[in-house]
Amino acid sequence: MCALLSVALFTVSCRLGDEGPLALVRGGFQAATYPVRYLGATIAAPFQGLGNVVTNLTADQATLSELRQENDELRARNVALEEDARTAERLQGLLDLRDANNLQSTAARIISGPSDSWSTTVTIDKGTSSGLTVGMPVTASSGVIGQIVACGPVTSTVRLITDENSSVSAMVQSSRAQGMLEGTVTGQVQLSLIRSGQQVAIGDVVVTSGLGGVFPKGLPLGEVTSVEETPGALYLDVTVEPFARAESSEEVLVITSLTEEQQATAEDIAAADAQETGAASSGDQQQDTTE
Repeated sequence: MCALLSVALFTVSCRLGDEGPLALVRGGFQAATYPVRYLGATIAAPFQGLGNVVTNLTADQATLSELRQENDELRARNVALEEDARTAERLQGLLDLRDANNLQSTAARIISGPSDSWSTTVTIDKGTSSGLTVGMPVTASSGVIGQIVACGPVTSTVRLITDENSSVSAMVQSSRAQGMLEGTVTGQVQLSLIRSGQQVAIGDVVVTSGLGGVFPKGLPLGEVTSVEETPGALYLDVTVEPFARAESSEEVLVITSLTEEQQATAEDIAAADAQETGAASSGDQQQDTTE
């Protein structure tokens, strides 16, 4: 009997749709029961959340371990990709330097760097078996590192330009004032033999001059950080901050030979001689004045 009544009511509801007495009864029932239904949903919500927490806490331990392993692998892969990108950037810098200066060179890696701020040599992974010899210049992409002072079959020792025994023919790029870039016992780098009165200013770039036929002309060395002129002195006291530091370099270029265009020209040599002659004349004049 109840089943027949339900079917009859369902049929009437479908025919009348949202109109008629049944629709009004249904709407009233929903309105009357809404508070009860809302209260029930509110009470049940925390228990549903608790159920989710319990489910997560009881997740399969193997799945959690697998996720941790995947996370570790992704982290390691990201580190490796970042390292590869940095290495590629450094190597591209060396290629750009080589191509821009037409350098005859071979690439090497620093395998033993300075152990502290007082160390003045590094070891590279190329030696006589790669055609290297004592005296060859060594440069990073940002600037000159130093010069080979000892060679073994597969390694070489490079004296850094900060060493007190290091000396590189150099010039101020803007004024072409020529001097010698020398290391000191304190690790500072000085540009010596720059005559008083020559144009040198803080921020000037210092490059190799090519004099002496060891370093190719025009390689970056550093930037002038201070210029002092002592009254009565023949030369300026010029301090230079090197562009390249061995502790922050990994790959380098060893320059194996120089082309004719990389050496100092006759005009460069004449200018250096004139600079020295001018310094000598100034010294003689000061001595005569003193006497």
